Amino acid sequence: MGKRKSKTKPPPRKRLGKLETVFTCPFCNHGSSVECRIDMKDLIGEAVCRICQENFSTSVNALTEPIDIYSEWIDECERVNTLEEEDEEGA
Repeated sequence: MGKRKSKTKPPPRKRLGKLETVFTCPFCNHGSSVECRIDMKDLIGEAVCRICQENFSTSVNALTEPIDIYSEWIDECERVNTLEEEDEEGA
């Protein structure tokens, strides 16, 4: 007679860390000064710097996280900077 094989439990799943809600300001470069807030009632996300008072607002959906709002702000800053550089070269 053979021994019964015991079933081993699968290893526990690693939990994903929480995403940040406080970031570095792209204008004043002050660390941990930009706070992102999401208003699901009005579907508006806002990033505000506590030091230089710069802000950015965008529309959000149910899957939007604070890092998404900050990333859109950075992308918009880069887009505006490239447009200004192209205007200076053309003038």
